[in-house]
Amino acid sequence: MSASLSIAGAEEVQKLRQHAYRIRRNALLMGEVQGQGYVGQALGVADVLAVAYFRHLKFRADDPEWEGRDRFLLSIGHYAIALYAALIEAGIVLESEIENYGSDDSILPMSGMATYTPGMEITGGSLGHGLGIGVGMALGLKRKGSDSYIYNLLSDGELNEGSTWEAAASASHWKLNNLIAIVDVNDQQADERSSKVLNYEPIADRWTAFGWETWRVNGNDLEELVRAFDSAVSSQSDKPRVIICDTLMGRGVPLLETREKTHFIRVDEDEWSLALKQLDDVYGIK
Repeated sequence: MSASLSIAGAEEVQKLRQHAYRIRRNALLMGEVQGQGYVGQALGVADVLAVAYFRHLKFRADDPEWEGRDRFLLSIGHYAIALYAALIEAGIVLESEIENYGSDDSILPMSGMATYTPGMEITGGSLGHGLGIGVGMALGLKRKGSDSYIYNLLSDGELNEGSTWEAAASASHWKLNNLIAIVDVNDQQADERSSKVLNYEPIADRWTAFGWETWRVNGNDLEELVRAFDSAVSSQSDKPRVIICDTLMGRGVPLLETREKTHFIRVDEDEWSLALKQLDDVYGIK
């Protein structure tokens, strides 16, 4: 572990919990604006984003294109509402933009596009391309002598794509130890459960076989996430790193946690306020 990174105590974990709460709340508020959105994924991955942005990423909220920043790549473009929620919490995007979510000329379109949103590094519309872009960025940073990291959030469904595994092989070949992939495993995609469309288990062994350092954690457990991210960043290995995060879509809102779900969780008009109330109750917010 680097000298600048102290072991997370109970107080820091509590701070991360509050960041995760506000990320979830931001996502629900944006979903309410349009009456829709991939809020299930946002609720599921909020803890991952909290640890990434508020324990590890180097960034300047007032200068999103600062050369010394770490790059966070959203390969799964339909998770944009989740990343927007984190960018708002980080102060990179103004909170007032929530009310413009998904509207014409908004800087927060419903699918993430780099040309629109400060802090959105890539356009991740077609799935399976983010890790390849991340490999190119990581290789470029290495050749420039930069100490910045590339973080790439991708989904279990993207493991169906051959391009993802080509990128994984390339990262190992080039010894890109400045590349950290984060796989959100919620076992959901458009046509069926991800594991039934194309079984990805044993997922950790597959990444290890491709030459990656591998961690698998409960992606809704902040302490597990902190340990995995800390280990990935502090490792002295020359291998790329992957953190496999098992998450629950709808996490933090009981009515959505238990709802039958696929790629998209439907939230009825009268349920948005209830979802917000349940989130507040889970986090003990009065």
